[in-house]
Amino acid sequence: MDKIQVAILMGSDSDLETMKKAADTLNEFKIAYEIRVLSAHRTPAALEKFLREAEERECKAFICGAGMAAHLAGAVAARTVRPVIGVPLSGGIMDGLDALLATVQMPSGMPVATVAVNGARNAALLAVQIIAVEDAKLKKALLDQREKAAAKLAEKDAEVARRHS
Repeated sequence: MDKIQVAILMGSDSDLETMKKAADTLNEFKIAYEIRVLSAHRTPAALEKFLREAEERECKAFICGAGMAAHLAGAVAARTVRPVIGVPLSGGIMDGLDALLATVQMPSGMPVATVAVNGARNAALLAVQIIAVEDAKLKKALLDQREKAAAKLAEKDAEVARRHS
């Protein structure tokens, strides 16, 4: 089995469109990842097996997307001491608020870093930052990415200022 640095997990394939943003971001930084549909409720044995295998493959962080009850990130956090990043997903009667609250309200001793509803890109960036603590080349890539984002915003600012002066 190939080594992976990040595992992207979701409870349903209907979450793929949102969670693909995490995969796209990891691709930008050339981070090896695996993306899977595993449910804390419907496939707990498969989830547990995957987590064991991911740790054996030196996975450094888990990104977990789930809507409504949002138990996936908590179930993963209970089974690993590696960083777990929860992505609450919109949908359901509360359009993601229930997922957000369920993801951030973890019991003491079971931390889950939580990003905004549908914030898969930020989840991936946080995973990259975690890995970059011990990888100078990756840290430089993050700094370069931020500089490019700042330059792009400066261009947009100048364009808006020009149009409305």
